[in-house]
Amino acid sequence: MTYRDVATKQVLIWALTAVAARMPVAMTPLALVFLVRERPGGYTLGATLAAAYVLGEIIGAPVLGMRLDPARGRRHLVVGLAGGALGFTGLGIFAGSHPVVLGAFAFLAGAAPSAAAGGQRALLTSLVPERAVAQALSAESMLMSGVWAVSPVAVAGLALAVAPRVPLLLAAACMASSIAGHWLLPAGWAGDQDGDTGRARTRVLLHAWPVYVTGAASITLLGLTELTLPALLEQRGIGVGWSGPMLAGMAVGAGLGAFLYGLRSWPGRLRSRSAVLISGMAVFVALVALIPGAAGITVALVLAGVLQSGALITRNLSLREALPQSALAAGYSVLYAAAGAGYAATGSLAGGLLQVVAPSTAVLAGVSLTLLLTVLGWWGEARRDVSGAPGDLAVGLAGGAEGAPIAGGRDPECRL
Repeated sequence: MTYRDVATKQVLIWALTAVAARMPVAMTPLALVFLVRERPGGYTLGATLAAAYVLGEIIGAPVLGMRLDPARGRRHLVVGLAGGALGFTGLGIFAGSHPVVLGAFAFLAGAAPSAAAGGQRALLTSLVPERAVAQALSAESMLMSGVWAVSPVAVAGLALAVAPRVPLLLAAACMASSIAGHWLLPAGWAGDQDGDTGRARTRVLLHAWPVYVTGAASITLLGLTELTLPALLEQRGIGVGWSGPMLAGMAVGAGLGAFLYGLRSWPGRLRSRSAVLISGMAVFVALVALIPGAAGITVALVLAGVLQSGALITRNLSLREALPQSALAAGYSVLYAAAGAGYAATGSLAGGLLQVVAPSTAVLAGVSLTLLLTVLGWWGEARRDVSGAPGDLAVGLAGGAEGAPIAGGRDPECRL
């Protein structure tokens, strides 16, 4: 098991296309704040526009993801990306418009391309041999960690040095260029939708709910860290300007963790592996709330990032075990929506708690919620595996066996 199977021309084209499609997603929340911050009540308006954008993602991802056809996936993705480019262009050109107009463009920019991440992930795993799926997902995680580390710096630099609308116009250009990239990739991915009714697909997707819960749990910790870190540093008497480099260190740690995860086989079932990784991440985030010094906080954040990327990869692999090929893109989209909902819920929780308790207490409360979600997701997966019902549904959708034996008949969850 190495990364050699991932190092192909098609995967390189996919990587460039995915970066162009997802860079705008990483740029948008901060770009919206810079866009309107000089207006009266600008920061509140920026947060509202960011909420409209995230709401578009949460609503659009499952709705549009359910409609993705594996055989004609490119057509669906291109239309969605074109809609997103239109939304970003509107935000950049009509930056001085009424807040309702900006909110509509923000919602469109979030909703239209929201199924792209799921479709692109399904496309990526169809470009590599089955034995290299974990490495492909690790490479994707490394790539996205780089995107999320670079985006805030790019947004702040362009907004302050050039103009507040420039980051959003750049986002529109990036998303439009990703459309061109898709024409150099296959028109679809593995999966046969014959006989795949909407009701049957919905039932299969609903049976994978434990994966969505634990996926949301890992993102909840990330959101909790990002949203409370400035206040926590201020509580510790540390300059809030260190929050940017510290979060960048967490992103670098995530990239390193993704690389390490793809290097070797790991013991245990995916659900147990995921629970261990998320719990370990929760421990390090809790240490962030308890450690008084900047150096210790930085180390804890980097280690939390290392574990987070592994947790996200196990969630994607678990989804592959729970769903048939024809429903994978939709499942990835629902997981994306669940992550967005978890992030939004964390923002509301952190905002409310910071009004009444110390930042360190707010972090520990969020960690407790994450651990509760992790236990719930692990229990749901264990219960599902014992009942066997989801597998029967998957067989009915896929028209065949749920999964071929791997590595001489080992349990599919232990194939890594």
